[in-house]
Amino acid sequence: MTFEFIKRVITSIVLLTLVFACILINKTIFLSSLAIVVLIAFYEWNSLNKKVFSKKLSRSLFINILGLIYLFFIFFTSAKYLRGENTESALLFTFILTICIFSDIGGYIIGKIFAGPKLTKISPKKTISGSIGSFVFSLMPFFLLKEQNIKELNFELPYNFLIYCFTISFVCQVGDLIISYFKRLNKIKNTGKILPGHGGLLDRIDGIIFAIPFAAYLKLINIF
Repeated sequence: MTFEFIKRVITSIVLLTLVFACILINKTIFLSSLAIVVLIAFYEWNSLNKKVFSKKLSRSLFINILGLIYLFFIFFTSAKYLRGENTESALLFTFILTICIFSDIGGYIIGKIFAGPKLTKISPKKTISGSIGSFVFSLMPFFLLKEQNIKELNFELPYNFLIYCFTISFVCQVGDLIISYFKRLNKIKNTGKILPGHGGLLDRIDGIIFAIPFAAYLKLINIF
């Protein structure tokens, strides 16, 4: 067990404790914390893309505005909508976030254990086995939270539950690859150093910032 791995585990435990506390205590604390997260992610997004996009003002403005619109309007608004006003909606948001987290854990653990063929050239460390691990681990939150009886999610039929978890995991993995593409484009390993053992905040929420708006859309059109 390496020192880097130990740092990663400790950081994850502290971070998850803070995140779930902010979600469940009350909406004001949640929104304040979310605003801080978005600000840090936006800063890291701009820093990440300086190497390639700062050479031309038009490209730099475009990439900054793109990050601004997506993080401050699409992601923030979606998270606020999903969190809602009551305990039920807070549990719903926690459920979705937990799917994202377990999907990421599954990809990391199974990818490390089995390795095998690479998933894509965009991110050389991503493997097919890791992707499968992400899908499998994304099912775990259901078993952890099913006793909470979240009325906003209808999982009476097993395939509803399977499709929902797999879909959220898929969007998470795509989001991870999108941010990985920009990191590779700029020849940068991590988006920052704020989280010991992990890198930047954007490194940890790259899948989440795509999964949350998608989950909000599914709720809005009443698919789940």
